[in-house]
Amino acid sequence: MEIKRHIIATSGGFGIEPENKKMDLYILSLCNSDNPRICFLPTASGDDKNYIERFYGFFNKENCKPSHLSLFRGNISNIENHLLEQDVIYVGGGNTRNMMAIWKDRGVDEMLKNGYGKGIIMAGISAGSLCWYEEGITDSIPGKYTRMECLGFLKGSNCPFADKGKKETYIKMIEEGEMKEGVATEIGVGVHYENEKIKCIFASRENAKAYLISMGGIVKKINPTYLYKL
Repeated sequence: MEIKRHIIATSGGFGIEPENKKMDLYILSLCNSDNPRICFLPTASGDDKNYIERFYGFFNKENCKPSHLSLFRGNISNIENHLLEQDVIYVGGGNTRNMMAIWKDRGVDEMLKNGYGKGIIMAGISAGSLCWYEEGITDSIPGKYTRMECLGFLKGSNCPFADKGKKETYIKMIEEGEMKEGVATEIGVGVHYENEKIKCIFASRENAKAYLISMGGIVKKINPTYLYKL
């Protein structure tokens, strides 16, 4: 039986839209379980306590088994075993550079690669969106947008929160050959990949947009499928 690999790269979810369940319920709906296990990785936020509490505040109310992995506080004794037991691994936002450095130091990047190959659904917002691509645009260095090498599960690049002023810089970087072609998402938009190909682009709010930027800076505006049924 062929393993289907899923990545959901978003600019939405409980961390940015706590009263809007659509995006996170969409992620849970992809699981082959009535009570899926979902683990939150808040590394990019420095394992911010309030962020973790918001995660549990949302997912404790849904049909799932939430947990979190704190690399700063060491709450899980066997990290790899815990991650590979999950149905969904959900990566939070924050400082992408710090997150990637810590993951590589602890071997989490390889654990995630192993889990992805086994069919664990990978999802996330902001840093948890662009981390799955070969590269992305980040403001991890204060005061400027820079290119960031990431995990490379997906080809190309990513720009989450494109409606916060990053989109123009991102397009210019692709146009000038500083970054690979890719996808930008406004707040409330997610891109669902199945076996490294875009399956759909969806939105938890009406009128939110996505943009496919090809080499030369050519922009194609996308009107995502609105998740009105969830």
